[in-house]
Formats: sequence, C-alpha cells, structure tokens
Amino acid sequence: MTTLLVHNVRLINETEPVTGYLYVRNEKIISVGQGQAPSEYQTDYTIDGSGHFLIPGMIDVHIHGAEGYDMMDGTMESIQAVSAACARTGCTSFLATSVSSSLDDLLQMISNVSKSVGSEPGAQIAGIHIEGPYLNAIRKGMQNEQYLRHPNREEMELIVRKADSLLRMVTLAPELPGGFKMVDYLKKRGIIAAIAHSDATYEEAKKAFALGASHVTHCFNGMRPIHHRDPGLIVAAFEEVSVSVQAIVDNVHLHPAIVRLLYREKGPDKMVLITDALQAMGMGDGTYLFGGHEVNVSQGIATLSDGTLASSTVTMNEALKKTVESGIPLKDAVKMATETPANVLGMPQKGRLIPGADADVVILNDRFEIVRTIIKGKTVYSQN
Repeated sequence: MTTLLVHNVRLINETEPVTGYLYVRNEKIISVGQGQAPSEYQTDYTIDGSGHFLIPGMIDVHIHGAEGYDMMDGTMESIQAVSAACARTGCTSFLATSVSSSLDDLLQMISNVSKSVGSEPGAQIAGIHIEGPYLNAIRKGMQNEQYLRHPNREEMELIVRKADSLLRMVTLAPELPGGFKMVDYLKKRGIIAAIAHSDATYEEAKKAFALGASHVTHCFNGMRPIHHRDPGLIVAAFEEVSVSVQAIVDNVHLHPAIVRLLYREKGPDKMVLITDALQAMGMGDGTYLFGGHEVNVSQGIATLSDGTLASSTVTMNEALKKTVESGIPLKDAVKMATETPANVLGMPQKGRLIPGADADVVILNDRFEIVRTIIKGKTVYSQN
C-alpha cells in the first residue's frame, strides 16, 4: 500500500480557490478537502504544493504529435514520446489521433498504439481517435485529399477488429455516400461518431445527430460556416443538448469572441478543450512533414504553403490559460479540460477530484505553467 499527501494547494471552488489537500492511497483519491489534512493520515510521500493550483489531470481527445514525434510515423517510439510530452503539459490521458492516410499506415498506427498501452512513460492512452479518411474534400483543410474516400463498411469493420476496444472516436463527414449508415454502425458499437471536415447542411447534420452522432470535432474549423439562410452543422449542434463540441483555443483557430459564443451555447458540460497538436508542439518554428504535407510553423502558427491552417502547436495548459483570458471562469475552463472530456469518453474515474477517482492530478502556478504532474499517485513530471 502506497499513500501520498499533497497539501498547501489551491483547490478550484465555485467562487474563489481555497487552500486544501489531497490524500491518495493505492492510486486512488481517498479524500480532498479544505484546510489541513486530518492528523491521522499516515503518508509514505508528502508534497508541499507551495500554494499553487491543484486540478484534475487534463484529457486531450485530439492530438496528433508533439516534440518532433508524429503518431502516424509507424513507430512505437513516437507514441511513447507523445505520452511523455503530454505529461509535461498537464495532460494525463489522451486519444492517439490519426490523419487521413492509406489503410496500411492507419493499421500500423493502431498496432503501435495497442502495443504501447500499459507502458506509457507519461500520459495514459485512453484510446484512438480516427480523424478521417471519410471526410469531405470540400472542407478538407490540411487533410491530404489523395487519401480521402467515402465511408466503407468493410474497411471500418477491419479497423474495428484491429483496434478493438481502443477505438473510441471516429471523425467523419456524414453527408458523404454511406455516411449516415456509418454513423449508425459506430453508434451501435459504442464508438463516438464525431463530425468535421464536413459540408453537411443543417438538415443533414440533424439527421446525423438523430442517428447517433454526438460530437463535433474542432468546432467552426473544417465545416460549413454559419449563414443566416444556411445555418449548417454548427447551428444544428448548438440546438442539440446532448452534442458536445471541441474547441482549439489558441487565438488562431478561434477568435476569443467565438470561444465565448461556444461557451454560452454549449456550456462547460459540452465544450471540450483540445490541442489538435502536430509534432511541432514544443519544438518551435520550422518546417515539418505532417499528413503527407510540408507544414511551415511561424510564430507558433502551422500552415500549408497556401496558408491553410494545419493543426496547432498549443498545449493543454496553454489552451486552459487562453480560455480563461477569453473571459471564461477558471472553474469552467478547468472542467472543459478535465471532467467534460472524461464524460465524453465515458471515464467517470478520470477528470475529477473526488474520492474513488484515479489520482491523476496536476499542480500548476498562476501563469498556468505545470509544476508537477501525478498519474495514479506517482509523479511523472516535476518542474524541479
């Protein structure tokens, strides 16, 4: 039995943060409270939080790579490197996310992720998110058009067999031939059907949601924009109470006013902060190969040669900071990075500071810099 006490930390409350503690036994949270920990608590390890914030570990449901590593490059090393990079940014669980590719490359990525589960050096793999290849070329963004194709039931069945329970989310364009049937197929297998890189009309989006689509990938990006006579996917998603949406909050993909709009429409329970990061995250400006394209990163903004945005370089802690700077209350911003993605993935043991939850927690300072990342009661990253 291993016990851990984290004290002298600020817990996010309904109004103002309060000083408190967290007590962990055998990888689980036993108690969390204000003030000093009860004197009867026996501990193997004690961490003084120095008055910094303590929040649940953040969960990124959409990340492609980090620190020079792309999870589609065919190696297990890259999966492990992204895991470690995530932990350094306060992310404790993530969905390994693909881009549109050949079937062979996708199956190799799935194989590498599967082999990496259980040996992650940092953030834990919560599953796989397949972004494409069933996307609409009209709204392809940086997705490589040579790999885009219509939904194929036989191909998806092979992917499902290969990924098994690791396949948690599939982003597709439901308006493509076979798209609505694919949404129904995914729903019946407990896989999240997400919509993006889609030119779906309002009516087509409504039909997809009625069939079981429940999530919108990087909302506003890679989809038909809102028009007062053609509301499209975004307005359809706003009207569906059960539908959750992703937001890339990097001050590039979304204007702060749009971040506030998403927050007003969907609330902290249905708005999910993501990075959508490519391998340039944590690397700085330069030229990278991503999704079969040459991507140039300048001042942290990743684009193709024609100026098309190509994923992001934002980290989860930076996204959290920018969300608060957009005018969203800290407690709600934290929820959108922790509890809400956990709920989307059906992981009630993650993303919250309550007794019985996994001891995945993050200590961060007032500048939102990560001081320490703890996963299942063990420190996997420390600033010192």
